[in-house]
Amino acid sequence: MKIIRKSMFLSLIFLLVLWISGCGSKEEANETSNAEKSNAKAEEETLPDELRIGYQKSSILLFLKEKGSLEKILAEKGVKVTWHEFQSGPPLLEALNAGKIDVGYVGGAPAVLAGAVSDSELAYLAYEPEVYRAIVVPKDSPIQKIEDLKGKKVAFGKGSSAHYLLLTALESVGLTLNDITPVYLQPSDARGAFERGNVDAWVIWDPYLADAEESGGARIIADAKGLPRQYGFIVGRRDYFQENRELRNLVISELEKVHKEIQADKQGAAENFSQKTGISKDVWKQTLERREYGVFDITPEVVDAQQKLADTFLEAGLINEKINVQDAVLSD
Repeated sequence: MKIIRKSMFLSLIFLLVLWISGCGSKEEANETSNAEKSNAKAEEETLPDELRIGYQKSSILLFLKEKGSLEKILAEKGVKVTWHEFQSGPPLLEALNAGKIDVGYVGGAPAVLAGAVSDSELAYLAYEPEVYRAIVVPKDSPIQKIEDLKGKKVAFGKGSSAHYLLLTALESVGLTLNDITPVYLQPSDARGAFERGNVDAWVIWDPYLADAEESGGARIIADAKGLPRQYGFIVGRRDYFQENRELRNLVISELEKVHKEIQADKQGAAENFSQKTGISKDVWKQTLERREYGVFDITPEVVDAQQKLADTFLEAGLINEKINVQDAVLSD
């Protein structure tokens, strides 16, 4: 009987040892699993060393640059922010496709041209409402309406939002670019040609438009009302933002805050813009009063408008092959 009891006692001890060993193995396994998950998450959240932003002095990105909030947020994450100025959208997008910048703001027209380039890097990240743009002539010009542009010299940036405005405006009265003499000039050069009388009309956007109205002797004969809509876009390098969605969200979030701040205090914003650009406060006040605000996710309606723009540029020979705008939209 003693032998049986001793045997049972030893068996219980053996089972207890096995149970303790098993628990230890499970705990070790859990710790290993948690460590693997933690490492995977750390790898997933690894951000690049730098974010290079292209901006134009006519865009609200300038205000984000001056505010400095994005730099502070990203510095805490080990990301350096650098800013690169461009006079217009086409050269900004050339830099983006060449891998020299990572993100920027452009009008819809130059975005189409950049998206049509072989091996394009362009991805649409978000959109802003269009800025005010119009066709202007000197105040004493006999030109009163779009039809009067026939046979005249018209200045605009090739492949710009002004180019699309002119195409659609001419189309609305049964004319084409073949009915005018296009003069392809960047805003600063176009302003000089306009004031010297070297061109008969100029197609331009704010704040250059408002400045031409205030001090350049310009008179509007037509604006974008009633014509196909255009939008502004936050665009980025596809590979860069596919790997760094967090950066996309941070940029959009901070830019949205700036939009709200400007909308709430247009007078103060006009003064700040004037100091940074050398363009008068009154010009900026007019510019900010007649624009819409907000930064939004790309919608089907915006894609449709951008697709119409792309198809129009194809018909005009500005791009060689049909493109599908939806393919360039960065999905969530």
